[in-house]
Amino acid sequence: MEFETWWLLGIPIFFGLGWIAARVDIKHLVSESRSLPRGYFKGLNFLLNEQPDKAIDAFIEIVKLDPETIDLHFALGNLFRRRGEIERAIRVHQNLLARPDLPLDTRVQSQYELGQDYLKAGLLDRAEETFNQLVDTQFSGQARRALLEIYQREKEWPRAIEAAKALQEAGAGARQREIAQFYCELAQDELVHTHPDAALALLEQALAADRKNVRATMLIGDAHLAKGEVEQALLAWRRVEQQSVPHVALVAQRLMDGYRAVGRQQEGVNLLKNYLNEASSIELLDVVFKAVLELDGVDAAKQLIVDELKRTPTLLGLDKLLEARMMDAPPEIWEELSMVKNLVHGYTQKLSRYQCSHCGFKARQFYWQCPGCSQWESYPPRRTEELNVMS
Repeated sequence: MEFETWWLLGIPIFFGLGWIAARVDIKHLVSESRSLPRGYFKGLNFLLNEQPDKAIDAFIEIVKLDPETIDLHFALGNLFRRRGEIERAIRVHQNLLARPDLPLDTRVQSQYELGQDYLKAGLLDRAEETFNQLVDTQFSGQARRALLEIYQREKEWPRAIEAAKALQEAGAGARQREIAQFYCELAQDELVHTHPDAALALLEQALAADRKNVRATMLIGDAHLAKGEVEQALLAWRRVEQQSVPHVALVAQRLMDGYRAVGRQQEGVNLLKNYLNEASSIELLDVVFKAVLELDGVDAAKQLIVDELKRTPTLLGLDKLLEARMMDAPPEIWEELSMVKNLVHGYTQKLSRYQCSHCGFKARQFYWQCPGCSQWESYPPRRTEELNVMS
């Protein structure tokens, strides 16, 4: 391609256009910065000098003078809430709501943010009142979820059921598992107050919401036991296997006590041994070990532990084996065996924890609702070491 001399004329033209564009951008930037209120820079200066209270006063003054800076307040309030400075966040959002000329959509958003502040601060009555005012606004879904959280914290299970159903009807996702757990909470309370028939009625509703709810099935067995109906209780507890084999460890002791009460210990042992073969568990092993020790003696109990250790080697199992060995150990080695047992047992106490699969919170006992993150059914029914061996 031949070079044309007139192309050189385009170079200064393009250069000039670029210079003009840059000047326009700079003028626009300077114009914008000049249009910002002086209080804006004053507030920033207070923030940089770690004087948040004075910064809030400065920013509040800006909003009074210039509604365009309302987004700044939302950002500031959220920042304070995340940092745990709830009183400051509340102050920011309350001052916004105090403005009589605030647009409706901004007022609704301010209410929602204030409700979040109250919730974070644990002021549940104020939070509930605030979110109830938002259920017919564009923040309906968020408000209903917040109300559901409040009712769970306050253990107002009937209201939690209503809130969960409302969320579900509004298309916010399935809530059947939670609803079933709320009915279980109500049933648990009825059992505590020795009202087994009322508990059974609630548990039927729990299973209607979630047929796979293991807790409901377990509590049905407890309710029948409270009525003196041991055979009915055993039938209920055995149904856990159909819902979740690993969860049979949670009803193992109930089953063994039930079979002992009706004089059929061997049937109970055989059943639990079958469960142990299907789903190895230290909790289940402990129940079977004690039952075999009672029925068949020390040698049979030791062999049970040895067989299980070969199949699933864990320190928790080794701890149980050392316990069995000490039962008939000769006096000359008993002291040494006891020392080893204590060392292993001390270490296994750190491993003998249930762990939430959602947040990782560890606990000595099994929870249906995690104390750390409040998720339902997030605990596997096995201890942490067993889960590590399986993985």
